[in-house]
Amino acid sequence: MDKKFAIFDMDGTLVDSMSYWKNLAEEFLGSKGIKNVSSEIMEKIKPMTMTESSALFIREFGLDGTPESIAEEMNCCMDEHYRRDIPLKQGVASYLEELAQKGTLMCVASATAEPLMDACLTRLGIRSYFQFLISCETVGAGKNRPDVYYEAARRLGCRPCEAAVYEDALYAAKTAAEAGFYVVGVYDESAKAHWSEMQNLADETIRTF
Repeated sequence: MDKKFAIFDMDGTLVDSMSYWKNLAEEFLGSKGIKNVSSEIMEKIKPMTMTESSALFIREFGLDGTPESIAEEMNCCMDEHYRRDIPLKQGVASYLEELAQKGTLMCVASATAEPLMDACLTRLGIRSYFQFLISCETVGAGKNRPDVYYEAARRLGCRPCEAAVYEDALYAAKTAAEAGFYVVGVYDESAKAHWSEMQNLADETIRTF
């Protein structure tokens, strides 16, 4: 990757957290007495922000509260994992160091809330590599829209074609590619079913860092 600017996804790209997120909705809904959540609903929430997912849960299950209050409850469920035990993916720290040595300006753009990103990346010792962290919640749209990538590029001071976007999720990589960014596909076990499609879509791919 020879771009001067890099926009990293966090979950499944920098950190090995997708199994925690995969279980979050069921863990949270289970705490509300809701069991056996359909696979259709689980698929629907994949590209959504936490607030959008919460709004869906309110509609589908009649939960008390607002999308914002439900999202806050779900963030609290994940908070301890980010602070205590979600690990860095192997090789990430040295990869970021190499980019930093080249003068690459980097940020993180994630569906995860910014305080949780900050807590996790600080604990793992890589927060200092990034100019800023930006959440899809901040721009009000998930990665099925390019808003978070455009805002990241604006803050970095570059055009989309000058920045590489690192993503493990195929739908997010498609969004970035269609928006004119250079796409680096990152392998994650949670998205292995789409790896061949990612290889065809991305400008380059990383099996391991």
